[in-house]
Amino acid sequence: MKIKRLDMDSYPRIKHFEYFRSLHNPYAGVTANVDITELLAEIKSRKYAFFHTIIYLAVSAANQIPQLRQRIEGDEIIEYEHCGASYTVALEDGTYCHCRLDFNMPFKDFLEDAGKRQSLAIQDPSIEDVTETGSLYFVSSVPWVSYTGLTQPTPYPADSNPRITFGRFFIQDGRVLMPTTLLVNHALADGKHIASFFENLENEARTLDLLQ
Repeated sequence: MKIKRLDMDSYPRIKHFEYFRSLHNPYAGVTANVDITELLAEIKSRKYAFFHTIIYLAVSAANQIPQLRQRIEGDEIIEYEHCGASYTVALEDGTYCHCRLDFNMPFKDFLEDAGKRQSLAIQDPSIEDVTETGSLYFVSSVPWVSYTGLTQPTPYPADSNPRITFGRFFIQDGRVLMPTTLLVNHALADGKHIASFFENLENEARTLDLLQ
């Protein structure tokens, strides 16, 4: 995977970077309802795995935004060519484990691979990821509630992995909407980058180009 190291001497957000890195809680997050009407119909028609389809489109939406592929490394910023994701899988005992997915493949190949990876994760569950996590988005879901806001646990010192969370979808005015939250390290990304993620995700959910 290609990694670019940004030139901090010419980095336009250097003042913002330094300021937000000085904060105890440098995170910024937005929750919005994403229209998945056409997407849900396609998922039901083709009997796709719902969550794996959603996460595939969300990672594609995030990867289109350089700031969401950037990570803080010491006093510098590195930028990945593309990022994958680790997500939470519910277990029968009411707990959960982590499962890491590979997104660098066509959608239908991804669905098959994701199903196998999830099965393996359930067989040997763990919440400890001992391998490199810098290139990942952290994804989870709260499928039991259509929430309007979400507070997420974050580490200290702060990391710089964006966190994407989905809630239970609901119907409003004939459209299917799904609560979606994006949390970012404000040292790397601003409101316009968060807005771009939601725009990209709704476009992916509407056009369905990636699922063909």
